[in-house]
Amino acid sequence: MPMYQVKPYHEGSGSLRVELPTCMYRLPNVHGKTGSPAPSADHVQEASDPSLQALESRQDDILKRLYELKAAVDGLSKMIQTPDADLDVTNIIQADELAALSTSTVDLNAMLGQDHGALKDIVINANPASPPLSLLVLHRLLCGHYKVLSSVHTHSAVRSVPAKLLQCFGEQTRQQPRHEYQLGFTLIWKDVPKTQMKFSVQTMCPIEGEGNIARFLFSLFGQKQDAVNLTLIDNWVDVAIFQLKEGSSKEKAAVFRSMNSALGKTPWLVGDELTVADVVLWSVLRQTGGCGGTAPANVQKWMRACENLAPFHTALKLLQ
Repeated sequence: MPMYQVKPYHEGSGSLRVELPTCMYRLPNVHGKTGSPAPSADHVQEASDPSLQALESRQDDILKRLYELKAAVDGLSKMIQTPDADLDVTNIIQADELAALSTSTVDLNAMLGQDHGALKDIVINANPASPPLSLLVLHRLLCGHYKVLSSVHTHSAVRSVPAKLLQCFGEQTRQQPRHEYQLGFTLIWKDVPKTQMKFSVQTMCPIEGEGNIARFLFSLFGQKQDAVNLTLIDNWVDVAIFQLKEGSSKEKAAVFRSMNSALGKTPWLVGDELTVADVVLWSVLRQTGGCGGTAPANVQKWMRACENLAPFHTALKLLQ
C-alpha cells in the first residue's frame, strides 16, 4: 500500500549543519580535548580552601576526644554497682536511704517566693480513687531534707476516704511552733480529674498532673544533673504518664523493653542515683498493676530495689 513521501532532512552523506544561537556566550568543548592529563593530588591539595583544611583538622580533634570519652565511659561502666535488692527493709535507716540524693538543699525563697516570714505551704489536691504514690514518696524524702509541717484534709465534696489515706503522713502532731518549720505540705483529698498543686494559692495557676508535680517537688532536693541526664529524666516521666499509664498494650510492651535495656546498664533508670524518673515510673506501675510476673527480670529487680527504700515501702502500704 503506497504511503506519502517525506523529503529528507539532509542531502546525501553531507554533514548535518546545525545553526546554534549566537545570543549566548560560548564555552569550549570539553569533549573535544583528548589526552589532557588529570590534575595531580598535589595540585588539588594546594588548591583546596584553607577553611576546609581547618574544618578537617577540627573534625579530627573532635573524633579523637570522642574516642577518649568512650574509653572513659566504658571504664566507668565496669565500676557501677547495682543496688542491693535483697536488703531487708527493716534494717534500713532513713539517713542511709537518702544518701543517693544530694545532701544540699535549695533556696526555698527563690523556688517558692518570699512571703515575709510566712510558712511556704505546698497545697496538693488529689483524688482518693487514684492516690498519687509518687507524691507520697517525695513527701517522705522531703522530710529528710527540710522541717516539713504535714497535714491531710478531706474536701466536703468527698463523702468517704479510706483510713489509710487519711493517715498517709502518719500521726499529725505538731511538735514545734509553725514558724519554726521550713516547708508546709498540705494534702487535700478532693474529687479532681487530675492531681493539682499550688504553693501560692492566691496568685498562681495550679500545676496539674502527677508527673509535672513530681518534677517540681524533686527539684527541691537540689540534685545536679547535666543536660543529657535531664533530657532522659524528662523523657522517662513522659513515658510513664502517656505510654505506660494511658497507652495501649503495644506501647506498654515497648516501655518494658526500654526499661529492661536501661536497667541492664545502670542500677537506676538514669545513672547510678535515684531520680524522679524512678519515683514516677514505680508509682505508675503500682497504680496500673503492671509489675507482675510478666515484667522483665531487670524491671522486677529494680522494683524490689525501690521498695526496699523506706519511702517507697511506706507508700506501698496504702495499696495493701
